[in-house]
Amino acid sequence: MIDLSDIEAASGRLRGHAVPTPLLELRVLNEMAGGRVLLKAEPLQRTGSFKFRGAFNRIAMMSDEERARGVVAYSAGNHAQGVAAAAAAFGMTATIVMPSDAPAIKMRNTQRLGARVVTYDRVNDDREKIAADIQAKTGAMLVPPYDDEGVIAGQGTVGLEIVEQCAALDVVPDVLTCPAGGGGLLAGIATAMASLSPSTSLYAAEPEGFDDLRRSLHAGERVKNVKGAVSICDAILTATPGKLTFPILKAHLAGGLVVSDAQVISAVNLLFDEAKLVVEPGAAVGLAALLSGGLRLLGRCAVVVLSGGNMDRTVFAERFARADAHPEPV
Repeated sequence: MIDLSDIEAASGRLRGHAVPTPLLELRVLNEMAGGRVLLKAEPLQRTGSFKFRGAFNRIAMMSDEERARGVVAYSAGNHAQGVAAAAAAFGMTATIVMPSDAPAIKMRNTQRLGARVVTYDRVNDDREKIAADIQAKTGAMLVPPYDDEGVIAGQGTVGLEIVEQCAALDVVPDVLTCPAGGGGLLAGIATAMASLSPSTSLYAAEPEGFDDLRRSLHAGERVKNVKGAVSICDAILTATPGKLTFPILKAHLAGGLVVSDAQVISAVNLLFDEAKLVVEPGAAVGLAALLSGGLRLLGRCAVVVLSGGNMDRTVFAERFARADAHPEPV
């Protein structure tokens, strides 16, 4: 497992490349949640999500010989853009395996950043096999979306920033909520917080039908989601927690929270109206859990990680802008 020194080393590599994203506070959210809410705004990160941090750190750790081979990755979109941008920063070639139904903005931005995109059928094809075949043919280095120590350490820099920013506000957060797909972001944050803010209780947030991490925590071992479930939270729809991430999460998390798509839509709308932030659905599940009463603050302080903001304007107009619902105070 990684430790704090790995995250601190990643922070050094990322200095001048990643954006130190702000920790925002809104009075209306405090009133609605019944406590103090601090939003970690990773939609303002390069490529619009936290994924750039892990991708850049992993590539920065490669040797010159490895970087000369180029990289390959598989992703529904945010990791794709992060890898493409990080590869471009090092003057490398990148091939990204993406589902054919990935949000258009994510596919377009990945290509704009210079990566070659190979599409696949999300239902019938195996993205990992496709990436492995590309590796075998080209010698490219694989940059996994979450199950990699260098990637996890890079994502852990979000946790370092949270601790530093909270210290500047003279506050120690009681709880932290964070979206969870494969668990790389939360595993990195948990590693940092375990050393620097051990009194903070950490919660994973997941959409209904994709609560594999919550159920895995209860079972004490990795379990899979049942096939056939659907959700608007495309960025975090993984089958099971990662092999490397789950032991970290099992050791450090206080629990898991589950939200409906309707609750997510409400949170996305609230962030757009009140924080003036575009937050994609999967990135808003932590706030949705807080505002739906899944976790009551009762006067305490919470950090809510908003992990990304890559959402098509057409999707926002069709699914979100027409929905008037806002969460009621909990």
